[in-house]
Amino acid sequence: MLLWLTLALLWSPTCWAAQIYGRGGGTYFSTSPDPENEITGIRVSFSIFGQLMSIQVRYGSSWSETCGHRGVNDQEFILRPGEHIIGVYGSYKLFIRQLFVYTYQGRWATFGKGDGTIFSAFPDQAEQVLRGLFGHTGLLGISDIGFEWGEPPSDLITTHSGVTLLQENEHPRVPRMGRW
Repeated sequence: MLLWLTLALLWSPTCWAAQIYGRGGGTYFSTSPDPENEITGIRVSFSIFGQLMSIQVRYGSSWSETCGHRGVNDQEFILRPGEHIIGVYGSYKLFIRQLFVYTYQGRWATFGKGDGTIFSAFPDQAEQVLRGLFGHTGLLGISDIGFEWGEPPSDLITTHSGVTLLQENEHPRVPRMGRW
């Protein structure tokens, strides 16, 4: 019995080593990483009051399930072939208010308005990229969010329209401190 209790505690979201940002509470959600496809886009939905209501991640050409409840303002950021997200900034009050995603190609997208407590999330190792999201959601919005980092499904050089892109492990690092 003690073994089962220990295993249940270790697999609970509160014992994971990954950082989570926000006040928390509500129903747990996760976009499970696709072992064969990389993230190719992010879609978020906001309420009329500005809090993040739902989020989806696109793996290859398919969108994950909607995590949260649909809002009134939707925004999408589609990545270029071979492009990866290597950093996320954001802010929260009672709910997540803003997400700012940054790619190794120097492109970025801002979702929502930045007010409240500011956070930043980056992988521990240079070759890692965003592989998935997790957090908690309630009726009024997403109350906290975390980011799963890992190596891309492949480290092959990708070509698109005659342009050779950097290998994933050659992308430059973004400074962890400072404002954009």
